[in-house]
Amino acid sequence: MQNIAVEELARQVRILKRYGIGVTILLIVLIGVCFFKGNSQSKELTAERINIVEADGTLRMVISNRARQHPGRMDNKDLPKRDRPAGLLFFNDEGDECGGLGYNGDKKEAAMFMTMDQYKNDQIMTLSYDQENRPGKPLRSYGFTLNDRDELPLSGQISYFDSLKKLKDTSAYARGLKRYKDEGHLAQRMFLGKNKNGEVGLFLTDSKGRPRLRLFIDQKNEPLIQSLDEKGNVIKK
Repeated sequence: MQNIAVEELARQVRILKRYGIGVTILLIVLIGVCFFKGNSQSKELTAERINIVEADGTLRMVISNRARQHPGRMDNKDLPKRDRPAGLLFFNDEGDECGGLGYNGDKKEAAMFMTMDQYKNDQIMTLSYDQENRPGKPLRSYGFTLNDRDELPLSGQISYFDSLKKLKDTSAYARGLKRYKDEGHLAQRMFLGKNKNGEVGLFLTDSKGRPRLRLFIDQKNEPLIQSLDEKGNVIKK
């Protein structure tokens, strides 16, 4: 009886050893497969969003589709969620958004832009293309823009424009934008390219964003140089 028990115990030990050896071999195989697969060159990567970070977790770059695009970040805090186009966003050493590349396009409009942001602020240099798909001939503009901005932080600007959008009133939005510029928060100082009037050239404005000098070729292929007063009247042609 005792011998039978010992033999049964020995049999179970042999089974357990075989099981252990089998599991060990399987584990080694799995580790090997994962190791070589992880070190092989990837031919294609599909993702909705990719975050590039420093070793300490500081966000430096985001590549994303429209639905998952980052809302922006300033002073260690994400900005309120908002609709943004697909593209690439850059973040500085402090983790603040500092520029990017975006694009969109549908039957109503199309655009592509590359921007550089002022520290703790918004765009001051922009390379852009913009199109409004109106009935008949689309309106297009494309070129290089320089802006002046004051010290109103980006978070304050977003809050202001979000409040204007909630009004759902085109006229009220236009008035709000004019007030924003009149207060000195934003002034376009230069545009080099083709505007929506079909004029191609260099367009300069003063510190309040008022057109003051225009060197361009008009739609009739006539070269023009215009100086303007503060009210936009041509004073030298």
